[in-house]
Amino acid sequence: MDIVVAPDAPGAAHETAAWVARQLRNAVSRRGKATVAFSGGSTPALMLAELAEMELPWESTTVYQVDERIAPDGDHDRNAPLLDVLRARGPSIELMAVTAKDLDAAVGRYTALLPDKLDVVHLGLGDDGHTASWPPGDPVIDAMGKVALSGEYKGRRRMTLTVAAVNEARHRVVLATGRAKAPVVERWLLDDHGLPVDRVGRTNTLLVLDSEAAARLPYQAR
Repeated sequence: MDIVVAPDAPGAAHETAAWVARQLRNAVSRRGKATVAFSGGSTPALMLAELAEMELPWESTTVYQVDERIAPDGDHDRNAPLLDVLRARGPSIELMAVTAKDLDAAVGRYTALLPDKLDVVHLGLGDDGHTASWPPGDPVIDAMGKVALSGEYKGRRRMTLTVAAVNEARHRVVLATGRAKAPVVERWLLDDHGLPVDRVGRTNTLLVLDSEAAARLPYQAR
């Protein structure tokens, strides 16, 4: 796993956006199309805003969600609005149907939309070591298939890509910023197997941190 440390959160967002852009361009050059899945949460907004300003082969790019909260359309808990900044650039955007009456059927439909291998998966990192929507101790971490439903976490169930779907991707990037992330980054890099993020494969994975999240990097990772 490669690690990039930026001076601050905007710098980390810039590094991540530039890296994602390179992967998308390469995918279109090699295969004629690109696929990327973005996580929700509070961290990716700056990165998505930067991507939206870049000249990329958007018409050949399909955007997916890594995870979404089971909440009504328009609810402030939903991740989908994060992707609105990309809509004007013209990519195809496939949202998880979390308002469906039959969520198990919705899982199956989203699975059918996914490619065999995503080109890029963007992930965040929670203070408790969760990534995607794999809460600590939740059986979703061992779910079969490519899409699954989690139990309730912080008041909401979630639909999420599984460990298999994330690790089958050609490339992964984990973006983590802020001082609160420093302890869990340290634990992950010291192989704390109890953390959900430890299930993310390290080959072809980039970890992007700001200086605060990197404050406790193990010596061997520097």
